[in-house]
Amino acid sequence: MTQPATRRTLLATGAATLAVCCVGCGDDGGGSSATASTSPSGDSASASASSGSGDGQALGSVSEIPVGGGKIFAAQKVVVTQPEKGMYKAFSAICTHQGCTLNKVADGTMDCPCHGSRFRVSDGSVAHGPATEPLPAKEIMVHGNTVHLG
Repeated sequence: MTQPATRRTLLATGAATLAVCCVGCGDDGGGSSATASTSPSGDSASASASSGSGDGQALGSVSEIPVGGGKIFAAQKVVVTQPEKGMYKAFSAICTHQGCTLNKVADGTMDCPCHGSRFRVSDGSVAHGPATEPLPAKEIMVHGNTVHLG
């Protein structure tokens, strides 16, 4: 003989079911994380300049991105770099070693605070391990003076 379900059991089961359903329906805000736009010169992961209205989420002003360095946008989990004047690139801000968020861009590298991995601002490749995989490229566009996530 089975016992009737209590209110607590019904609420817990309903909440768990709702949580599982919501996880499957989430939208991370756009596109493939490894897709990159190309500039006329063919540079992978370079931002394309456009006079359009700005598709995608605005990250910040180009003036925030120093030449030879970059800026981490932690909320969006992306780092935007400017390896050469006027060339903007973007990469995941999540270290490929163990998933920590990068915390610094300095001296031509994007740095992970957890185990010391460093990645080159020019192409996201590993400059110093323990990471062995490069950072995935992210698609960005520059509209006017604003960098947009693609």
